[in-house]
Amino acid sequence: MYIPPNFRVDDTARLSAFMDAYSFATLVTCQDSVPFATHLPVRHICEDGACTTLIAHMARANPQWRHFSPDVEVLTIFTGPHAYISPSWYATETAVPTWNYTAVHVYGFPTVITDHAQLVALLEETMHFYERTMARPWPGTLPHELRDNLIRSIVAFEIQVTRMEGKFKLGQNRSEADLAGVYDALAASAQFGDRELADVMASAGLVSGSIGSNSGDEPARSND
Repeated sequence: MYIPPNFRVDDTARLSAFMDAYSFATLVTCQDSVPFATHLPVRHICEDGACTTLIAHMARANPQWRHFSPDVEVLTIFTGPHAYISPSWYATETAVPTWNYTAVHVYGFPTVITDHAQLVALLEETMHFYERTMARPWPGTLPHELRDNLIRSIVAFEIQVTRMEGKFKLGQNRSEADLAGVYDALAASAQFGDRELADVMASAGLVSGSIGSNSGDEPARSND
């Protein structure tokens, strides 16, 4: 995706945390020049400080897994907080609206998992990840016949990651005064997503006087 330098995020730990927090992703493939997308939960595996593998599953009836080829990359899109940004929030008088957002794109080569034990382990890891915050986590106990029937109705797969792209468009090209105005408006919004984006701005240091290499000296511009 197009990423101006101000908005690029390369830190693996930050991208990994983002993919954990916003793990309901979009898997995009292409078959006969026609794009195809599936929305699904995706887990990732990191080794030695690098994200190496994505793991997921889909309904066997979904034709997308039949598009997989070991030598053709697929794209997985993780999307986080986003919000409309009104120019009325800026200290700068002349400005236009924009949309701020966070996203991570992961590319890689897919492989269908055929080993039964590996498939079961994948499903259990996924379940435990999402159940871990529940007050009464579901233990995953099912009659073997029912479990096997359910497993036969899905296809599990892994994606060997080739590259990752992080884009956090948070107004890094704006002045500190403009950023403060945006943060205050988002933080006071009735919309949860707006407040969540304000939290991302704060965690990135954009409203604490530390906005990286771009401290407002660069003229404001629209970089979408």
